[in-house]
Amino acid sequence: MTSNLKITTAVALLAASTAIPAAAELKYENNSGGYVLIYGQLNPAIISVDDGEQTETNLLDNDLSRSRVGLRLMQPFGANEFGFRFETGLGLPNSTEVDQNGSFYSGWSREDLRHVDFWLEGDWGRFSAGQGSMASDGAAEADLSYVGTALYSFLADSNNSFIFRDPAGVLSGPTVGGITDSFDGSRRARVRYDTPEFSGFTASVAWGQNVLTSGDDRDYYDAALRYANEFGGADFSAAVGYQVRDDDGTKRSDVVGSASVLLQSGLSFTVASGSRDDDAAGASDPSYYYAKVGYEGDWFSFGKTGVGVHYYDGSDFNLDGSSTTGWGVGAVQKVESINTDVYLTYQEYEYEDSVANYQDLSTWVLGAKWQF
Repeated sequence: MTSNLKITTAVALLAASTAIPAAAELKYENNSGGYVLIYGQLNPAIISVDDGEQTETNLLDNDLSRSRVGLRLMQPFGANEFGFRFETGLGLPNSTEVDQNGSFYSGWSREDLRHVDFWLEGDWGRFSAGQGSMASDGAAEADLSYVGTALYSFLADSNNSFIFRDPAGVLSGPTVGGITDSFDGSRRARVRYDTPEFSGFTASVAWGQNVLTSGDDRDYYDAALRYANEFGGADFSAAVGYQVRDDDGTKRSDVVGSASVLLQSGLSFTVASGSRDDDAAGASDPSYYYAKVGYEGDWFSFGKTGVGVHYYDGSDFNLDGSSTTGWGVGAVQKVESINTDVYLTYQEYEYEDSVANYQDLSTWVLGAKWQF
């Protein structure tokens, strides 16, 4: 087995990152009811991936919720409210930029820009323009479990680029990220409209383009419906989305949905599902379903604890007739005094298609997300 980083060093670095004291809210108000808020987070993680032949261990920025900094401006504008949001990733070595062949760290680039977003909101709804979430962003991720900080419907944040080995040990298979997609919506340079909330329902539509990646001239458009309510002390949240990528008439469309319920006992149940229809020549039409059971409680005086187990089943990813299975367990511990979530997860991935029954891949993640 090989290791790119000594565990003892990684643990020391991770511990140092969680020793940062909790910061006071960086909010600055004006005399007309508006304010500017500066916020951000750091999310380092020790990530160890075993592909059946070797183990790679690295200290990386976890793409599950990457390190970032942002600014939010809110200002009353007559009967409406004007808003602006700027947010960017920090460009740290990321968990998507490592595989068995080494690191392909890119540093900060314009693709790390997450939001450059303007909006106007009133009783009539909300109109947004700029780089930001499309309507279906989050439609596959309705999740009320506290362990969702570490386990959710997309399983490949920590090992996205790692390659499956065939029975002979050759790196000939697809990547983990290529066979575990949740089809969730994205962020684009877009225009978007959200309706006012009505009896718990909100609808959204958007059209946009990918201006952060060179050479992508495709059109993206989508719609989503969301619902949130409380029933007898139980919280419920659900979303469905439909999105299309139009490449000069060749279309790829996704239908996704998710739902989550959190009971007063702390028990939670979360499900998600999605399917894709791709008109491109030779493309497969994959689908999946996902389920998670979680529990949260105040077991320690210093913060809430969440634990959970989840399962993912996919078909026709990469090739028609392929099969994907993933499962994992995890725990998240809040440390209120430093506003940090410390988490530990273990996940396994299985993939087979008409070419081979590839070796299983497993991943341990120990991380800490500090927010200010």
